[in-house]
Amino acid sequence: MAGVVRQPIDVVSLERYIAANVPEINVPVDVKQFGYGQSNPTYQLTDKAGRKYVMRKKPPGQLLSKTAHKVEREYRIIHALEKTDVPVPRALCLCEDDSVIGTAFYIMTFLDGRIFEDPAMPGVTPAERTKMWHSAIIALAKFHSVDPKSVGMESFGKSSGFYNRQLATFNTISDAQAKAVDMKTKKPVGKIPHQDDIVAFFSDPKTQPKDRSSFVHGDYKIDNLVFHKTEPRVIGILDWEMSTIGHPLSDLANLLTPFLTATSEKTISIGRGSQAFHPGATEGLPSREQLISWYSEAAGWDPAPDMTWGDAFGIYRGSIIMQGIAARYALRQASSTKAKDYGVQMKPFAEFAWDLVQKYKETHERPRL
Repeated sequence: MAGVVRQPIDVVSLERYIAANVPEINVPVDVKQFGYGQSNPTYQLTDKAGRKYVMRKKPPGQLLSKTAHKVEREYRIIHALEKTDVPVPRALCLCEDDSVIGTAFYIMTFLDGRIFEDPAMPGVTPAERTKMWHSAIIALAKFHSVDPKSVGMESFGKSSGFYNRQLATFNTISDAQAKAVDMKTKKPVGKIPHQDDIVAFFSDPKTQPKDRSSFVHGDYKIDNLVFHKTEPRVIGILDWEMSTIGHPLSDLANLLTPFLTATSEKTISIGRGSQAFHPGATEGLPSREQLISWYSEAAGWDPAPDMTWGDAFGIYRGSIIMQGIAARYALRQASSTKAKDYGVQMKPFAEFAWDLVQKYKETHERPRL
């Protein structure tokens, strides 16, 4: 997975820092760069003894966002969770001195295991698939059960009002993204379909789920988990950039998104639905209901009554992200050739969110007598 270094660093300076601050690593180190880690460049370090480590750093140059690329937050949460039974790499050091390699970075242990880009987990037996999804759910429940105060992290985020804060942020971001004008066609990206009505629905305290507070990962999904090389269990959770304190429903909805998109005509039409997640299509793949039940048993609260609301919010959040990629493409700030497609995918995704809002209303609004 690690190969050519696309974003060079001063290896000599890095080795000097490691020698003085991280005695566990024996310099010199061989440096390679992982293909993932587009937000925060991620490197594999192999020391003199052949042991592997991972370094994540802020990207070089002027950053567009003051809130993104917070490697310091990643280090803090991983380091705090080392004291718990949540599976995480061991954080070895945090360097905030830009003079060492140009930007802040941290180093953690390398987890030698399996990462599945496809959440259907091809190539494993049905029994293993069941156990691996169960392990993913239990790891999430364990994480949500950690009291931030118990690990000195009560200041990591606000303890209430998570969804309202998210809505306010999304509104501000989406307004700016909608106004982005394509450099070639001169057409604006445009608003999310039904945005005003969707926001009004999510903002209504009568529909919102009971406010809960726990750590949240922010992007909890199968390809951000490392599984043991031979055993069907999670040995590490990766990519903590979006972690904070918030509502645990958001992480669960994110993990279960493939079950939703597999059966919606709108998401299937844009290539966002996997046949593998159709009911009964993949042997050993637990049902969505079973996964929610496992989570409820392990976490000590039942998310089932609020899942449709959480699903709708998660899909709406996805449409905002797609709008952002479309806006960057319009301004020709996105390098990926796939970026153009997001302008097309944004609207069906938002339409699916609106469908879920209607589903919630149908199942939760009682008829008048």
